[in-house]
Amino acid sequence: THNVQIEATLANPDHRLLPGMYATASITVGEPERLVTVPQTAVAYNPYGSTVFLVEDKGKDAKGAPQLAVQQTFVTPGATRGDQVAILKGVSEGQTVVSAGQNKLHNGSIVEVNNAVQPSDNPTPNPVDQ
Repeated sequence: THNVQIEATLANPDHRLLPGMYATASITVGEPERLVTVPQTAVAYNPYGSTVFLVEDKGKDAKGAPQLAVQQTFVTPGATRGDQVAILKGVSEGQTVVSAGQNKLHNGSIVEVNNAVQPSDNPTPNPVDQ
C-alpha cells in the first residue's frame, strides 16, 4: 500500500495545525542518473573481469563498403534492471556492442551489423518453459 506510519514534532506557534489532521509527505531519495546500459547478453562475466565486444569502424574495404571489426573491452558492470545492465566504465554512449554470438569472436574479427533481431528489454522478465 506504500503507507508508512511516522511521528513528527513540528513547531506550531500560530496553532494552524490541529490534532487529527493528515499530511502528505514526500521523500527525495536522490537525483535520477543517466547511465549507459546494454543487454545482459552482451556482457561476458569471467573470473578475470567482465568484457564486451565493441564494434569499431576500420574504414572502407576495396569495394568501398564499410569494414567493421570488433575489439574486446573490459567493463565495470553496475546495477541490473530486468534485461539491462548498467555499464559504469568501458563503454561510452553511442558505441555499438555485440549482443549475440560473442563466443565466435576474437579481437579484430570482421563483422556485419544485423539488427533484425533485437535483444529483449523487459524491466521484469519472466522465464517461460517451452
